[in-house]
Amino acid sequence: MTLLAGRADLDQSPTFGSGGTEPYAAALRDESAVLYLRNTTAQVAAAAPMDAGRWSAGADATDLDVLTGAAGPVLDIGCGPGRMVRAAMDLGLSAIGVDVSPTAVRIATAAGLTVLNRSVFSPMPLEGGWGTALLLDGNIGIGGDAGALLVRCAELLAEDGALVVEVSQDPDRDHAFQGTLEDAQGRSSGVFPWAEIGIVPLRSRAGEAGLRVDQDWIRDGRWFARLVRR
Repeated sequence: MTLLAGRADLDQSPTFGSGGTEPYAAALRDESAVLYLRNTTAQVAAAAPMDAGRWSAGADATDLDVLTGAAGPVLDIGCGPGRMVRAAMDLGLSAIGVDVSPTAVRIATAAGLTVLNRSVFSPMPLEGGWGTALLLDGNIGIGGDAGALLVRCAELLAEDGALVVEVSQDPDRDHAFQGTLEDAQGRSSGVFPWAEIGIVPLRSRAGEAGLRVDQDWIRDGRWFARLVRR
């Protein structure tokens, strides 16, 4: 498979929380919502809870810490309703978001934010010119191929740009799977490709994408890494 063909497959693959009865779209309207990410390929399909309400709330101290020293323009990949876009703008940075959920984009644009309804693997403005790109809230899992996503992010960054990734709390985690989203009301999404990766395999994948981990840190139980060009 060529890189171009692989990118087309990722661009057209089912996306996070889409299909089915759309629990993700419903959760975006409810700051108390909890979603469950279920690995459908596991022998025992355990479901991991996700604090979906945080995505629709304002940026907290940990979110703001991610933007310390960030250079604009900022691209938030998988931005949801746009809390990090708003946070970056409040810090005086130019910022836009990108998300595949029409509901998320409608909420963000209604709040006056610039958010594009498309896949990160689609053509983007400022290709090769972003000062900072964000992959938070598990969004390193987009497309189910962390390596391909890092390559794409490297293409988007300016020469001196940085990518901030939120990684798994398990440093050795490196798992791609087919997942679904469920909520407490029993609504379930369609099946979509997803991935989870910790700091150890991220270092290797970053190198393959022409990036390196410049620093990593843990705050409030969340683990982050800052990647720059090698």
